[in-house]
Amino acid sequence: MHDLLDPLGNPVTYALPFFALTILLELAALRWLDHDEEDGRPLTGYERRDTQASLAMGAISLVFSLALKVGSFVVYTVVFAHLAPWTLPTGTWWYWVLLVVVIDLSFYCSHRFVHRVNIGWAAHQAHHSSEHMNFATALRQKWNPWFEFFFWLPLPFLGFAPWTIYVAFGVNLVFQFFVHTELVGKLPRPIELVLNTPSHHRVHHGSDPEYLDANFGGMLIVWDRVFGTFVEERQRPTYGLTKPVETYNIFALQYGDYAAIWRDVRSATCWRHRLGHLLGPPGWRPDRPGEELERVG
Repeated sequence: MHDLLDPLGNPVTYALPFFALTILLELAALRWLDHDEEDGRPLTGYERRDTQASLAMGAISLVFSLALKVGSFVVYTVVFAHLAPWTLPTGTWWYWVLLVVVIDLSFYCSHRFVHRVNIGWAAHQAHHSSEHMNFATALRQKWNPWFEFFFWLPLPFLGFAPWTIYVAFGVNLVFQFFVHTELVGKLPRPIELVLNTPSHHRVHHGSDPEYLDANFGGMLIVWDRVFGTFVEERQRPTYGLTKPVETYNIFALQYGDYAAIWRDVRSATCWRHRLGHLLGPPGWRPDRPGEELERVG
């Protein structure tokens, strides 16, 4: 546990200075190179209050991520030590390649789940609440990462050492930071075919109807191509939620959807409706079960 909690063992620790430098470079590039405007306002870039909210949510998310890491590590260690039919050698190069791929598949499944199930969306929607696409938006992290526990649970059973799961996921998170930008256009086709890129992830953050629920991959876009959730970027997305939140209050951004679900569950007249509000798609309503509202891509 001591080694697990050591910040020097977390790839994100080493990436933090590069995150800060990248944000500064993006700010400079937007100031001097970007001139697109609409009604006198820049189409791309940063907005002070929005950026402050993103940075605050990112900082506080570290506490919740640590709590998840500690709690899940205990369970994963028990599974790994007593239930795994075999253990994989952590000292081989192929172990780490395989683990990075499996982690990314787990992330795809988890990411798709939180977009398609209302209680999961309530946890995740804060990340999508910004109407800007920049590197600060990448730090706009959720405070409720608990669903990841279930999607990682098969990994120690398959023989992956628990401590390596967090290292690989740290690498995954570092990679994802760099796809949150509008300053990088489409990359060479072989890269676009395999990897998640800024172009693919801009689609994911779009609230346009044609962009909803697409491009869930973390490092690899091949999962979306295989499972039918890939959408190519054809025009600049409209970022944010389909129903704008109109607040920079970080607590409202993180927990507002939970409060709405609680009100819906309390007012429901039967268990089928209560479960619908919890497990149905975002925007589910008893009188309109096939219609989704307040969605985001």
